[in-house]
Amino acid sequence: MPEKNADEALEQEKERVSVALTPDNAKFKRSEGGLISLNLKNADETEEFFERIVIFRCFPITNPDEFLSVREPDSKKMGRGKEIGMIRYMKDFPEDQRQLFSDELDRRYFSPEITKIMSVKEKFGYTYWETETKAGSMTFILNNPFSNIRALEDGRIFIHDIDGNNFQIKDPSSLDANSYKKIEIYV
Repeated sequence: MPEKNADEALEQEKERVSVALTPDNAKFKRSEGGLISLNLKNADETEEFFERIVIFRCFPITNPDEFLSVREPDSKKMGRGKEIGMIRYMKDFPEDQRQLFSDELDRRYFSPEITKIMSVKEKFGYTYWETETKAGSMTFILNNPFSNIRALEDGRIFIHDIDGNNFQIKDPSSLDANSYKKIEIYV
């Protein structure tokens, strides 16, 4: 087996190993600029400070509050941000830190809840939707409703439009009869 050169060895040394983040080793707080920073105590008792971190859901639809990936932000200089660690359960952290996580995740995974479907029109293989959501009136386009509308196990309906936006209907039975008729053929 060939020996590693010094550059390869140094590069491997720089590789970050993702760790389990718990209230015992990770303290999150809002920075002066309104971002989230992290103080991390490593297993060897050394401490690291991350001025800015970003949080992603590993399972955004099925387990939105579990398995949260905490990463360094992407940058032109460093490329894709490396994973610092994983939060197994958001509920394990104190309320103020959970609120930080929720604020970040709500912004990243903005998914307005549809409360009414005014119209669904098909034209040239696309369906054009006019809806009311808790965030206001929204119009969006689907290229294949049968592939982009999913009924989830918990009863929610999840819709993914051609621009990558996501919408949800938390309780389809709460829709008015006309709205429900417009969605029921797809679920």
